[in-house]
Amino acid sequence: MRAALALLLLLAAARAEHRGKAYVRDKVCQEFRTLGKEDFRTLTIIANSRKFSNATFEEISHLVREIVSLAETCCAEGADPSCYDAGSSALSAKSCGGDSPFPSHPGTAGCCAQEGLEQKLCLAALRHPPQPLPRYLQPSNEELCQAFKKDPKDFADRFLHEYASSYGQAPLPVLLGSTRTFLSMVSTCCISPAPTACFLKEKLERKTLSFLTLLSNRVCSRFTAYGKDKVTVSYLTSLAQKMPSASFEDLFPLAEDAAEVFSQCCDSLAEDCMQKRLSEHTAKACGALAARDERFADCCKGKNLMQNYFCISALPPAPVPKLPQAQKPTNEQLCGEDGARHAQRYLFELARRHTSVPDAFLGKLYDTSKQVRGECCSAKDPSACLGSKRQRMEEELPPSLEKANQLCRQYTELNFLDFKKRLRESLLQTTPEAGPELLGRLVEQQADFASTCCPPNSPPIYCTSKVSSALGEVCAGGSCLLG
Repeated sequence: MRAALALLLLLAAARAEHRGKAYVRDKVCQEFRTLGKEDFRTLTIIANSRKFSNATFEEISHLVREIVSLAETCCAEGADPSCYDAGSSALSAKSCGGDSPFPSHPGTAGCCAQEGLEQKLCLAALRHPPQPLPRYLQPSNEELCQAFKKDPKDFADRFLHEYASSYGQAPLPVLLGSTRTFLSMVSTCCISPAPTACFLKEKLERKTLSFLTLLSNRVCSRFTAYGKDKVTVSYLTSLAQKMPSASFEDLFPLAEDAAEVFSQCCDSLAEDCMQKRLSEHTAKACGALAARDERFADCCKGKNLMQNYFCISALPPAPVPKLPQAQKPTNEQLCGEDGARHAQRYLFELARRHTSVPDAFLGKLYDTSKQVRGECCSAKDPSACLGSKRQRMEEELPPSLEKANQLCRQYTELNFLDFKKRLRESLLQTTPEAGPELLGRLVEQQADFASTCCPPNSPPIYCTSKVSSALGEVCAGGSCLLG
């Protein structure tokens, strides 16, 4: 994708300066001329809205105007060869000014204490953490058309900013395709003699791309937060909760395959990487699991593999099957060559016996198991180190696990009003001394946690912090998952 290449060049321009100033200028100018000013500008809005996801529209607009103006001026025929370098240096200086109109970042002051190329490199590397939850809410058809007709260009700019900052973890080609088709839909339907019918038709046509944007933003957010190893375990436990009758050997290869898809496609510029590789993964999952589970079989009936993947990802947890007690790994197994695999297998066993426990909870257990293996397996007496932690966890982990499982199971099974009513009744029994104000606050806190972190595609960083504070003492010292 030439457009995506231009974006990368734009974002990496400062990093590439060690290859020569002329190299940077020539590449940026080549793409500016190829794309044209408006497409270059559109890509600049998307790039910086992704990069600075908490910036205001006005801050992004200031930055975009400067970047486009720099390219337009310095890429003009006969422009001074030093124009681009001088202009980028001026941009850096403006970023460091006390009244800078550009997106603010806590690391800016540290960058501005440096000079020259180091300052540019430092500023180029700044970015906001991704939004934990997408904030973009699509207005009604009438509201869309009203804003579009009032000022089409401003409408498009604001949409690009809001959408890209909300779904900035989605692969760039997916995001570009989604924004392009959305703006095309609005511009077509708002001048149509039958807008309602037009919107219905267009929304159905872009349904797959819309879902792919939402889902790839979620999985790539998780991949960025977790890394390949932990995202493999996350996918494994998710499958185990949807299909607890399957064995570790059935599901682990599928989890590894999914993690490989995300590692290849989340940062890929290939236009169809995510769609193609997810379709291939879905075919593997359906081939391995459809004959063994009715719910998977129903999801795998369609000819559209992406729709099948969306169906599988949306499956609620299965009822807990009757299984014998999970066999805990021995000290020798945990500290042996396959220690990580034994920890993964035990987490899988916990997930299939507690099918509603949220991903962030299981992820926390995996993190602390990794930590404790690192501490104890290198200790003088690994068995004594592990033994002391096991004893505590045998007392404290099961109640926490069951509490999280029950909370999320009720959230899944009940409508939200009945869920909050059940929460209130439960809290009245466990905290009878709580007054009405405290009780109401506790209900809202737990309801907020459940609505955000119980669904399978919950925001990883936000929910991990919530689980960490909830577990608190239970995982102190890295003793989780030793049973």
